[in-house]
Amino acid sequence: MKLTQILSVIKQAISGKELDFTEGSIRMAVILLAIPMMLEMAMESIFALVDLYFVGHLHNSSIAIQTVGLTESVLTIIYSLAIGMSMAATAVVARRVGEKDPVAAAKAGMQAILIAVSLNIVLSIFAFIYAADILLLMGASQETATEGVTFTRIMMGSSTVIVLLFLINGIFRGAGNAAIAMQSLIIANVFNIILCPILINGLGPIPACGLTGAAIATAIGRSLGVCYQVYHLTNGKGMLKPKLSYFKPHYEQIKALLKIATPGIFQFVIASCSWIFLAQLVATTGGDHGSAGYQTALRLMMFFMLPAWGMSNAAATLVGQNLGAKKVDRAEQSVLKTAKYVVIYMLIVMALTFGFGHYFIAFFTNDPQIIEVARLALNIMSSGYIFYGIGMVLISTFNGAGDTWTPTKVNFFGFWLFQIPLAYVLAKYLNLGPIGVFIAIPVAELGIALASFMLFKKGKWKTISV
Repeated sequence: MKLTQILSVIKQAISGKELDFTEGSIRMAVILLAIPMMLEMAMESIFALVDLYFVGHLHNSSIAIQTVGLTESVLTIIYSLAIGMSMAATAVVARRVGEKDPVAAAKAGMQAILIAVSLNIVLSIFAFIYAADILLLMGASQETATEGVTFTRIMMGSSTVIVLLFLINGIFRGAGNAAIAMQSLIIANVFNIILCPILINGLGPIPACGLTGAAIATAIGRSLGVCYQVYHLTNGKGMLKPKLSYFKPHYEQIKALLKIATPGIFQFVIASCSWIFLAQLVATTGGDHGSAGYQTALRLMMFFMLPAWGMSNAAATLVGQNLGAKKVDRAEQSVLKTAKYVVIYMLIVMALTFGFGHYFIAFFTNDPQIIEVARLALNIMSSGYIFYGIGMVLISTFNGAGDTWTPTKVNFFGFWLFQIPLAYVLAKYLNLGPIGVFIAIPVAELGIALASFMLFKKGKWKTISV
């Protein structure tokens, strides 16, 4: 492919147009979806890295890093709700688009927003009230809980914005317009990057807010990203043309969405609770520095993994649209093609991590104890990158088809019945401490990838109706 052709494809991928992926080249369909989805997920991961960078250079960096990391770990429950509902929205919207019914697609998207916002308001109020108790429960010291409570309250209190960001992006992805999702995250990140140093360190009449400033900057940035999404969703130029009447509860549609979303939410709650347990286990066996080192390595690992997750989301849209168009073989070929590209990407990332990981870590903190733990954690956890990638593609395949129960069961056995017990035994009974937790992560991901592949070959996902 010539340079001019490559540039043309990139321009088309990020232009923000809704596309029908039931016709034409599968490779081109994967590329057109994967480019904006990878950039979208890279932008999402930058949120945590920006916060980590600026708070990592505060005078109490171990407390600040631990607070950011533990709060992000708890926020994964909110992410689970957001991702579960966005998964349902993507599956149903993509299926209706494949059936050439944009009105039904728009109605499904608005009902998904209604459900997710209603549920999250309850969760965010609870988390706001009990923020300090949540940090202590996660293994934070009393000093960390006291200094970090305001940060946690702001992040939890503004979590409805996180839900909307994920969910509306899921609606756009289902409609075949992954570029708007990417653009909204770029806007959110630009403002977060600008506001973080200003609000953390102060500038002119703006007082220094320290750790709290990072939370305010993130909340403002994400809110502006949501405003951008809402504008493009309601300007009448896209395939989906939502109306206020579509927000009126439609119980059959709500029931259909919850049928897909509920196991999807459980699917990610299971994974999130596992990560929360691991974070707590590292905090109790490794102390503040051990916890900060683990959180630093985890944020870096997620930075590299989220683009692969974005690429794997291409499989969800392609599967949904092609099953809607009754093109089952094309749906399967789309998955295999996506998996091939994800494996190539993960091999490159693995080489970068092993070759330059210590430089990346040193960029975010200058504490030698944190650096040592983070380096060890990153090297061990990164050994499973290829398995993480394959697992993500296959999980996205099931979810895009509306078969959200299959990955929920895989996650339950892989995380709760295998990863958690293994981490606990290695950390506590074999006295490996945090190292035992680091080892358990890639081992469990290998098992999840193998189980997902066997279930993919069985083909139940091809027969799901949504």
